[in-house]
Amino acid sequence: MTTSINVAEVYSGMRPEEERSTIIFLESLECFSFDAGSGEHAGRLKSLWAKKGKTIALPDVIVAAIAIEQACTLVTDNRKDFPMPELNLYRLP
Repeated sequence: MTTSINVAEVYSGMRPEEERSTIIFLESLECFSFDAGSGEHAGRLKSLWAKKGKTIALPDVIVAAIAIEQACTLVTDNRKDFPMPELNLYRLP
């Protein structure tokens, strides 16, 4: 699974020689879109963590909100950007 936000992030940093394999990989994933419900959830998460003194980038709270709503495990090497206890994080080696 991926989100439309992650797809945008991948395309923004993709090298020309990676395009074909990247497209094949992304097309193999189910992609969840950002909708009004996810927007509300993300906004509430961002506000909650800001009140706790933790600034989280908007794309990260959007991805977190979608992962929480879809009951998906998030694979990331930036665990510090995803402090939400209700979010399942995959432990990378």
